[in-house]
Amino acid sequence: MSETTPIRCLIVDDEPPAREIIRRYIEQVPTLQLAGECANAIQALTALQQQHIDLMFLDIRMPQLNGNDFLKTLKNPPKVIFTTAYSEYALEGYELDIVDYLMKPVTFERFLKAINKAFELRLPRTELPAPADETRSASFVYFRADRKMIKVMLADILYIESMKDYVKVFTVSGPLITKQSISSVEAMLPEQEFIRTHRSFIVNHQKIKSYTSELIGIGDTEVPIGKLFRSTVLKVLGKG
Repeated sequence: MSETTPIRCLIVDDEPPAREIIRRYIEQVPTLQLAGECANAIQALTALQQQHIDLMFLDIRMPQLNGNDFLKTLKNPPKVIFTTAYSEYALEGYELDIVDYLMKPVTFERFLKAINKAFELRLPRTELPAPADETRSASFVYFRADRKMIKVMLADILYIESMKDYVKVFTVSGPLITKQSISSVEAMLPEQEFIRTHRSFIVNHQKIKSYTSELIGIGDTEVPIGKLFRSTVLKVLGKG
């Protein structure tokens, strides 16, 4: 399977509004592809038999057969993210080796964190595990630009600038523009490495060369520090 192949998702939930929320989130993420929606476990079983599914968003409390029991019946299930309003099911879900557990109402930021987990699990790793800091520096994200998915190493990102409905990602090899909100990009990035400095800017900690109370220097560029972000930004940079 190619790294650029979208993750095919199946939504299984008996509540139409809940399905609509997950559907809308899926449509906003270029690496995801909606393969279908089901209102119960029986429909989901048929969908799994008829097509390849990489990731299933599975509600737990459903009529006839709940999500936990349904998952136990599958010999080779896809990766699963539980979606439910009942936290008491969390432990059993993790014992079934699920990817993540989303509490309703699901926020887009929390959704993206779950997707990042799923994407990491999807890619097989044959090399020996690297130390934690090396593994993080070798990680990456995908952005849709020029009608294709472009892999960008996190360590190559200098900073990111919001342009209304688009963001401009400045990297060591040049910029790329993708139709995405800066908040969704922020949720995709590890907070240990990136920090929001302004409502329109995110910067890579490692690329900062200088800073004042109002500006951050990255190469020949100065990125502003917004008033609402100043206290947090200066606190984080002061620890560096």
